[in-house]
Amino acid sequence: MTLSITAPDSAPTPPAPAAAGRGASTPPPTDLKVETLSVARVWHPWRWFATVVVLVLSAQFIHGLITNKTWDWKTFQQYVFAPSILNALKLTLELTLYAVLIGFLAGIGIAAARLSKIPLLNVVSWVFVWAFRSIPLPVQILIWFNISALYKTVSLGVPFGPSFFDFSTRSLFSPFVAALIALSLHQAAYAAEIIRAGIISVDPGQSEAAAALGIPRRRQFLRIILPQAMRAIVPNATNEIIGMVKSTSLLSAVAVTELFYQAQVILGRNGRPIPLLIVATFWYIVVTTVLTIGQFYVERHFAKGAQRHLPPTPIQKFRTKIGHIALVIRRRSAEGRIATAGDAR
Repeated sequence: MTLSITAPDSAPTPPAPAAAGRGASTPPPTDLKVETLSVARVWHPWRWFATVVVLVLSAQFIHGLITNKTWDWKTFQQYVFAPSILNALKLTLELTLYAVLIGFLAGIGIAAARLSKIPLLNVVSWVFVWAFRSIPLPVQILIWFNISALYKTVSLGVPFGPSFFDFSTRSLFSPFVAALIALSLHQAAYAAEIIRAGIISVDPGQSEAAAALGIPRRRQFLRIILPQAMRAIVPNATNEIIGMVKSTSLLSAVAVTELFYQAQVILGRNGRPIPLLIVATFWYIVVTTVLTIGQFYVERHFAKGAQRHLPPTPIQKFRTKIGHIALVIRRRSAEGRIATAGDAR
C-alpha cells in the first residue's frame, strides 16, 4: 500500500529563526518533496495460527458428531419432540417461573430489610441470607421433601394457645410443593444480594439531588435509583434465572418429573444414555439461549440513559452486513460494465 504526499511548489519558505542559544534545533526545510511513502502492512501471524487451530478443532468435533455412531442421532430424533419430554420441559419451565417470581419478590423485601435502619430487620434478613446461602440446594430439597417426618401437622390458631385448624404435612408438602419451596427460598437469598448490590451501586448523590429538588421518595426510587440499579441487576439476575433452570435437574432426587428426570426414565427403559442426555442438553441450551437473547434486549433498554448511541442488535448487524455486501456487488458490477463499454469503443 502506498501513500503519495506532494508539497506545493509555491509554498513560501519562512525565514529561519535566530539561534536561541546552545542546543537550539534547526527547523527542517519546507521545500522537501515526498513523492511516495510506503506503508508496511502489519502482520499478525499468531492470530492466523490461532484461527487455523480453532477451525481444525471445530472441524474435527463436527466430523465426530457425524461419523461417530455412538451419538445415535436416530434415537435423539425420536425423543427430542416426544410428548413425555415436552411435558417434562413444560414442568421445568413452570417450576423455574414460579421459583423466580417468588424468589425475586421475596428478595426485594429482604434487600429492603438489609438496607433499612431498623436493627431487627437487618439481623433477621442477614441471618436468612446467611442460612440459605450456606445450605446446598440438594440438601434443602431433601429437607423440605421430608418435612413431614419433622412436623406431622400444621396448625392455625392462637400462638402458644388453642388451634382452630390442623393440616397434615404429608398432604400439604407434595414433591412439587416441597421442590417449589426449596427453589424459591434458595433463589430469594441470592436475589436479595443481587438487588441490594444493584441499589448500593448507584451514586448516593443521585438520591441527594432528587431530595434537594423535592421529588418524593417513592418517585426517587422508581424513576431515578431503580433504572440505574437495573444495569447492575440484570446481568446477575439473568445468571440466577439460567442457574435456576439447570437447578431443576436436582429435583430428580425427589421424583419430580422434570426434564432431566424424564430423560433418565426413558434411558432406563431403552438403555440409550447418550442420545437421551443429548435430548435434555438440547432443551437446556434452547431455554438458555432464549433467556440470553432476552437479557440482551433488557440491557439495551436500560442502557438508554447511559449511552448516547445504543449498540446495534444482531438483526441490525446482519442487515448492515448484507447491505454492505450488496453495495460492493453493485459497485463491481458497475465497474465491469464501464470497463466493457470502454473496451467496445
